[in-house]
Amino acid sequence: MVSAVLWHAAAHAQNFPPEQYKFGADTYARHCAPCHGARMKNPEGAFDLPTFPKDEKERFVRSVSKGKNSMPPWAGLLKPEEIEALWAYVYTGDQ
Repeated sequence: MVSAVLWHAAAHAQNFPPEQYKFGADTYARHCAPCHGARMKNPEGAFDLPTFPKDEKERFVRSVSKGKNSMPPWAGLLKPEEIEALWAYVYTGDQ
């Protein structure tokens, strides 16, 4: 019970501007949804993004930028602000 309360507090500790969240959702739909599922639901074999640790932003950025396992690197295709917006979307979860 205590860990659930702490996780909930951590998940809401970081506030993102609504426009950054929307930009992340749009970027996700365009580039990530084909593998990770629409709205981060039912990722057929890809990482289940809603379970991504909220305290590992650098790992997220590195994974998106450089690729991981079967995911290709996106650093050459996505601008840094797009990756930051993706983090806002993944961190916050689909609303």
